[in-house]
Amino acid sequence: MKASQFHIATLKEAPADAEVVSHQLMMRAGLIKKLGAGIYNYMPMGLRVIRKVEAIVREEMNRAGAIELTMPVIQPAELWHETGRFDKMGPELLRIRDRHERDYVVQPTSEEVVTDIARQEVRSYKQLPKNFYQIQTKFRDERRPRFGLMRGREFTMKDAYSFDRDGASAQRSYQAMAQAYRAIFDRFGLRYRAVAADSGAIGGDLSEEFQVIAATGEDAIVYCPGSDYAANMEKAEALAPAGPRPAAHELLHKTPTPGKSTCADVAELLGLPLERTVKSLVLATDELGEQGQVVKTQVWLLLLRGDHDMNEVKVGKVAGLASFRFATVAEIEAHFGCKPGYLGPIGLKQPVKIVADREVAVMADWICGANEVDFHLTGVNWGRDLPEPEQVADLRNVLAGDPSPDGKGMLAIERGIEVGHVFYLGTKYSKAMNATFLDEDGKPKFMEMGCYGIGITRLPAAAIEQNHDERGIIWPDAIAPFTVVICPIGAHRSQAVREQAQTLHDALQAQGVDVMLDDRDERPGAMFADWELIGVPHRVVISERGLKEGQLEYQHRRDAQASKVAVEQTLEFLRARLQS
Repeated sequence: MKASQFHIATLKEAPADAEVVSHQLMMRAGLIKKLGAGIYNYMPMGLRVIRKVEAIVREEMNRAGAIELTMPVIQPAELWHETGRFDKMGPELLRIRDRHERDYVVQPTSEEVVTDIARQEVRSYKQLPKNFYQIQTKFRDERRPRFGLMRGREFTMKDAYSFDRDGASAQRSYQAMAQAYRAIFDRFGLRYRAVAADSGAIGGDLSEEFQVIAATGEDAIVYCPGSDYAANMEKAEALAPAGPRPAAHELLHKTPTPGKSTCADVAELLGLPLERTVKSLVLATDELGEQGQVVKTQVWLLLLRGDHDMNEVKVGKVAGLASFRFATVAEIEAHFGCKPGYLGPIGLKQPVKIVADREVAVMADWICGANEVDFHLTGVNWGRDLPEPEQVADLRNVLAGDPSPDGKGMLAIERGIEVGHVFYLGTKYSKAMNATFLDEDGKPKFMEMGCYGIGITRLPAAAIEQNHDERGIIWPDAIAPFTVVICPIGAHRSQAVREQAQTLHDALQAQGVDVMLDDRDERPGAMFADWELIGVPHRVVISERGLKEGQLEYQHRRDAQASKVAVEQTLEFLRARLQS
């Protein structure tokens, strides 16, 4: 490929709305061009990266036995009504109507459509297992699209769906996909972790996320350096403290705390560690009638240590709290007789259901709100000052230094960007859509399902977040738009330079190397700056002076300086570098 025949459109400055590094560099390098909020044109340079990502994904999916198909972007709402997701998905699901006033959705994912295919096409256990996948456009009506391709509205995803006759077979399909994903991400050349995850809105019982490690990542990844344990923050378990609860040593005392409504402020005022305080979080659950009206509301009080943060996913798994919301100020005042900031479990106006975090359940002599403005209680103890907690559960986010759930060390935390997710769904969708097959005994059974996604267009952005410097992108070889760029200096005035550049280009191309020859007659500084910004990993510079010395210059994108290479050894040298 010659630069004069390609489209190269680099920018000196990133657009003002480009917040994160990947968004800035993709715009500056001419990989993407914004069309609307969260919607981008994939320009020729960016599309080459995406096609390479797709090719690796497709090869490994095919190798794992998955079968490619394509499902429509626009899907009939009837299928989504069968599973209830037409209403449950919320505003991220883009709903549209055609000229006949029939409802459709713009697909964010395709569980319903692929299950419809399976229930029509798969009749017998002899046809199972099956795994269908597609690489297709998706749309999620993000409330606040941002960060370029990291959180856009339209994107490309590889989604696969497995169908099996029983749980054991479905587990094997799940593990096959999990291994295929490891092979895929290994080939991308990125640092990543596979972490245990919560299944979220998709549903199911077993789930892993594949996270590209990056300091700018949105997700917190919890892992144990001394073992294989890894989970996302929503899933990571905070173990109960070892040993019994300490004995009470302090008397209950109502202490003035004027203007101090946070645990941190109270601890500072009293000169005590923040770990001695307990925060009160008030939630509510609504019981709905047949017409969807609220017929009964239950108020809950969650107690967490003052330095801990509530984990909403864990809270949603507590019995009775699956559909919780935060209580209103009116509900709080009705039950506690006080505005937020001074709340506690003692002296309530109306009863509430109390759930204590594991840590709080074994605390003694703790501090909480007194349900009176400008006052807190000190020396609070279970069993003496208030009944033992009705429920004890893991409610919090783990912290670095917490013990690992596998007992093999302490937890550490790093940031990551989710680029892949695998789920074991069970019969969640097959039951809702009556997707059955005839088993060996002639009786119908529901298919066991799994689903597996990779963010095709998100992955290049994640790769950039992990691989960049002050000059631009540093692509791994496997997904670089071009693997090698040849930069001839003064080619317009030197036939020898032109001929050597063309000879090397043709030889590399003949060997299957994705090579770019920059024949634009740019100044060396501008030429180098473009390719450093774009991030091509291997650069060869050909100059008249170098040729007179029988040498070319090679520089990897990560190298501080160029290396001299004999002209006759260039191909062998490059082959070795590309293989390494």
